[in-house]
Amino acid sequence: MVYRRPPSRFGINSLSVKLSLLISAICLIAGVFAAVLMLKSEEKQLVFEEHEILKHSNELLLKQFNNLISIKQKVAEQANLVVSQQLFNGPSLLANSSNSKLQFNADGSIRSSAADGLSAAFIPQVSYSPFYKQLITDSETLWSVIAPTLTQEFINFYLVTKDSFIRIAPANWALDVPADYLFSQSNIFNYAQPQINPQHQAAWTKAYYDKVSQQWLISLIVPIYKNNELLGVTGSDIHLAQLLSQLPIGGKEKSLMVFDSEGHLLAHPKLTPSNYAHYGESGKKLLAKDFIDKELQYIVDDALTMQQSEYAGSFNLHGNAHIINIRKIEGLDWYVGVYQQRSSTLSALEDLKLKFFGLFILYAILVALLLHQALDQLVLRRLHTLVYAVTSFGQGQLDTQFPPENKDEIGTLNGSFKDMAIEIGKLIDGLNQRILEKEIAEKAAKRLSKAVSFSGTGVVITNEQFVIEYINPKMLEMTCFPEQHFLNAPLLSIIASEMAVLIDDIDYELRQNNFWRGDTLIQGDNKPSIWVSLSISPIRDDDGKISSYVASAQDISFVKESQRKMEQLAYFDTLTGLANRTFFRMQLRKSMALAERGHYAFALFYFDLDEFKRINDTLGHDAGDQLLIEVANRLKKRLRAEDTIARLGGDEFAILLSSIEHQAHAAEVAHTIQKTLNEPIMLGSNEVIISASIGITMAPFDSKEEDQLLKHADLAMYEAKAKGRNTYHFYSQELNAAANERLFIENELRYAIKEKQLTIHYQPQIDCRTHQIVGYEALLRWFHPIKGAISPFKFIPIAEATGLIVELGEWVLQQGCEFAVRLEQQGKVSNISINLSARQFKDASLVPRLSEIISETGVSATSLHLELTESMLMGNVEAAISQLHQLKTLGISISIDDFGTGYSSLSYLKRFPVDILKIDRSFVKDIPGDSNDTEITAAIIAMAQKLKLDVVAEGVETREQVEFLKSNNCFIVQGYYFCPPVPESDLPALYQRLALSAEQEVE
Repeated sequence: MVYRRPPSRFGINSLSVKLSLLISAICLIAGVFAAVLMLKSEEKQLVFEEHEILKHSNELLLKQFNNLISIKQKVAEQANLVVSQQLFNGPSLLANSSNSKLQFNADGSIRSSAADGLSAAFIPQVSYSPFYKQLITDSETLWSVIAPTLTQEFINFYLVTKDSFIRIAPANWALDVPADYLFSQSNIFNYAQPQINPQHQAAWTKAYYDKVSQQWLISLIVPIYKNNELLGVTGSDIHLAQLLSQLPIGGKEKSLMVFDSEGHLLAHPKLTPSNYAHYGESGKKLLAKDFIDKELQYIVDDALTMQQSEYAGSFNLHGNAHIINIRKIEGLDWYVGVYQQRSSTLSALEDLKLKFFGLFILYAILVALLLHQALDQLVLRRLHTLVYAVTSFGQGQLDTQFPPENKDEIGTLNGSFKDMAIEIGKLIDGLNQRILEKEIAEKAAKRLSKAVSFSGTGVVITNEQFVIEYINPKMLEMTCFPEQHFLNAPLLSIIASEMAVLIDDIDYELRQNNFWRGDTLIQGDNKPSIWVSLSISPIRDDDGKISSYVASAQDISFVKESQRKMEQLAYFDTLTGLANRTFFRMQLRKSMALAERGHYAFALFYFDLDEFKRINDTLGHDAGDQLLIEVANRLKKRLRAEDTIARLGGDEFAILLSSIEHQAHAAEVAHTIQKTLNEPIMLGSNEVIISASIGITMAPFDSKEEDQLLKHADLAMYEAKAKGRNTYHFYSQELNAAANERLFIENELRYAIKEKQLTIHYQPQIDCRTHQIVGYEALLRWFHPIKGAISPFKFIPIAEATGLIVELGEWVLQQGCEFAVRLEQQGKVSNISINLSARQFKDASLVPRLSEIISETGVSATSLHLELTESMLMGNVEAAISQLHQLKTLGISISIDDFGTGYSSLSYLKRFPVDILKIDRSFVKDIPGDSNDTEITAAIIAMAQKLKLDVVAEGVETREQVEFLKSNNCFIVQGYYFCPPVPESDLPALYQRLALSAEQEVE
């Protein structure tokens, strides 16, 4: 194809001119933009350099100022050290040359003016003491030495103690201050308080207005400590104006501003002496916003917010740009800012801007002329040829040949038109591809349909109204219903009737959120309902509208059965099938929650089986398990289904009786349980009868707390055991009080042993024929510092139960042996009887430890008598006999205490290596009035004589009892008739009284 030059109607000259002008404008704009960027860069560099100069100036200024305040602080700390060492913390080196004259004034103050006039002292008369009298003299001497130097650095120097004593130079303040002024409560004193100044360092105060001197001041406070106790402070005041004068910046080019961390303005060109005075006298704060412009106030707020040691910024003030550098003075908590105008820095740039703008305009005109010629030759002619070809292509000449493709933009445009035909071909190919994809999608839909049909999960598809339209074979298999049963039926009809409560919730959730997922039962045809995990989800069209719903059901029957078995293991006892402790506590919490609402009451039974351990030990553990199973079965039969029966462990059982409001009803149930358990039970070939001790508590009447209720039931059960077992007992406040008392005694007893509150009293054993002491019984006594004397009947059983009796018993043995040694040294009868507890007697270390005590104290073994009860000997008779023989090898004597109250047999008694029988006080107290007691006592005495044992009668309180015992040949007695248990210090008086009574007896 031959290319022809297009006609002139395309407006060649006009287009060329327009393009030339456009390019010229672009060049002009680019040039201006480049000039602006260059000038901006230069401006930033100049501003940065000026900030650095201002920063360096401020650094030098603050370095000098910091040196100044550091020197003043060191002077104040050194002065504080001198005052502390000379007046409080060490031997004073001062010569007491002063003779202070004290003025006791009618206003309640004491004032003293130094003879040299340098200082004065003040103290309230209520705080005056010999210490302060000496302090007034010593401080006057010290101030005469140090005050002249310190008042050159500061306007004053003073000492203030926590008792409102002050020594100050110059003297004016101490002589004029009101008598009721409390220095220790002033703001200045607070800077030394440990909570504000934990490091005990020197502290600068905030700037404040002193109405006495009518000046703005700042003080330097240094605390004085002795043995970590704040005694007082030393302080010095400085005029604020004088301190600020050390910051000599300000004037035409640079301005100074000082403010503290609370935004109070301390120095500024607008803050004149008259302003200082006016604000101080009127009690106003020097707030920065009252003096500085808003733009500068923003700078102050930013610096305080950032809380950095250095801050630099820019701001406008009266239409002029300024730069500022702010630095923090840490010790004073001040911020010092130096600022100056920026206009002097940038003035040289203005002339430079005008020159740059002129040069770039000339440059743009020249470039436009050159471009006009280049465009016509290189661009416009080729564009006209391309336009002609495009017009031909638009007229239907699809085979039009376009100009060749070059590497410039016009060549690229030519290539684009060439690609147009190729793109049309690609569109046709794309249409064919879409047809192919549609066929592939139809095949995928068929595969998906088959996957749903053969899925191992039940699938149901409904319309948007939840009406079933499709159900897959797996769902039919799971339910055994025919397909017609489901089609056109509501979706929720597949849910079993057992879950009727859940259907309304599912329906509400679907209509609100179009989605539901959870576990439920689905209905089966002539088969049990099965557990499934059901998920119902919407299916949406391309426009997002719901067109149908799909429900999938996964069979989880096996999982549910496994959960049931796991719950059975977790919450029920494997032996008896009763609820275990975990399930019982859950049910108890539920019952307590219902009871808290005020409409529910229940009873809690807590019991164990009496003598279960004996049956378990004698018949074996299998028989014990069989017994527990039988007890559980009987309880299940006799109690209601709504009651909770639990085995808590071992032979412990608990019962929650619902809807029980009265103790009478609970007592009937307790009778029923006891009657049921008392029936004979066959364990193999053995018949046993079991009983239970039952503790009962009523909720919510006894308590509204779970743990407290269990504690009450436990207390009631132990009370039932104490009453003889095979009975029941209701909880009462008295039980709780008794338990608290036992706990109190146990805790206090441990402390009493540690603090040595326990003592030993000695009760003499008297020969009633001669009124001579033949021995003593050591008795433990406890005198509590608050409760007073605590009965042994209270603390001895607790000591036995807790094991403390072993430690106490060893201490009593030690003390008793030392007592016997002291008696022997005084030439008196040294026989000492000491009671052994059951735990001590069974302790394998008793014999070696007793041997050590005898060796350590040097006591004669024949003087030591150990007393044991019958019950201690009758548990394991052979072991008891062996232990007694080991004790006898030490040379000591053995007594059986409280004889006649236990269940010892005479055959065993004959085998025991016993030396003494002690008749229990229960037989002696009713002699001679009770014939049974007199006969028993006489028989015990006769038996002891036949066995060649010594006899001692306890609890003798009357002369008639003494005469009866004497007439039956029992001569050794102890009791209140002759003497109660007394401390060792009372024995001398006892010897005198017995000697006198013996003489009267002879007469």
